Amino acid sequence: MLLEKMLQSQGFGSRKHCQQLIKNGAISIQEQIVSDPKFKLNLQNLEYSVYGEKYVYREKVYIALNKPQGYECSHQATHHYSVFDFFDEVLMNRGLQCVGRLDQDTTGLLLLTDDGQFLQALTHPKKHVAKVYRMQTADPIQVTQIQQLEAGVELRNEKGIFAATDVQQITEHELTMTIHQGVYHQVKRMLAAVGNKVERLHRAQIGQLKLSQLAEGEWIYLNEQQILAAKNQNTALVLEI
Repeated sequence: MLLEKMLQSQGFGSRKHCQQLIKNGAISIQEQIVSDPKFKLNLQNLEYSVYGEKYVYREKVYIALNKPQGYECSHQATHHYSVFDFFDEVLMNRGLQCVGRLDQDTTGLLLLTDDGQFLQALTHPKKHVAKVYRMQTADPIQVTQIQQLEAGVELRNEKGIFAATDVQQITEHELTMTIHQGVYHQVKRMLAAVGNKVERLHRAQIGQLKLSQLAEGEWIYLNEQQILAAKNQNTALVLEI
C-alpha cells in the first residue's frame, strides 16, 4: 500500500492532507523520515511515527472501554459527556462506533469499532451474544423474582418472552444475570416486570470477554483472541481485560 493511502486509512485526514504531512517530513518508518507519498509499504507488523508519536497499522480497530457513569453512547451528547470524548481525532476519523449502547448511568464494558461486520456479529438479534450484568436493586430481591427472571417475562411493545440465565443473588440488594438479547433498557425493564427497580447497573462481560482490570475511563485495543472471545467463538475460557 502507498504511504499516503495508508495514512488516510488510519484516520490522518484526506489524501491531500496526508500528502502534505509526508512532504513536511512528519512521517518516520524505522526511525527514518519518508518524504515520498508514493512510497510502497509492507503492512505486516508496520509501525510508524507521525511528528514523533508512534502508531501501529491496524486494518480495523477493536476497542474495549470501561465506561464511567455520566457518559452517553452518542457522537452528539446532549445532557452528559460522550464516550467518544475518550478518543483522539485520528481514531474518530476512522468512523468509530459503539457496539450496542449503555445508558448514561450504566457503567462497564463497552466495545467500539470501525468494523461493520464485527458490530453486526455482536448486535444482530439472531446472534444471541451473552452479556453479563451486575446490579443493585431498590427493594430486597425475592426468590420468586429470580424464578420469574429465569422463566421469562413480557416487555411492553416487545414481541416474545425475555428470560435471563445464571441469575445469582449476591446480597439482599445485589444481583448478577446474563441476557442474550439486547432490546432497549432490557435489564431495567425486566426487573420492573418482576416488581423491582434497578438502582445501579454495570455490564461485566460480553461473550467470554470479562471486564476486571481496566479502570473506569480506561480503554485498550483488543487482540485477535479477545475479539474472538467477545463474539463467543473459538475459546473455551473467559478472558479478563
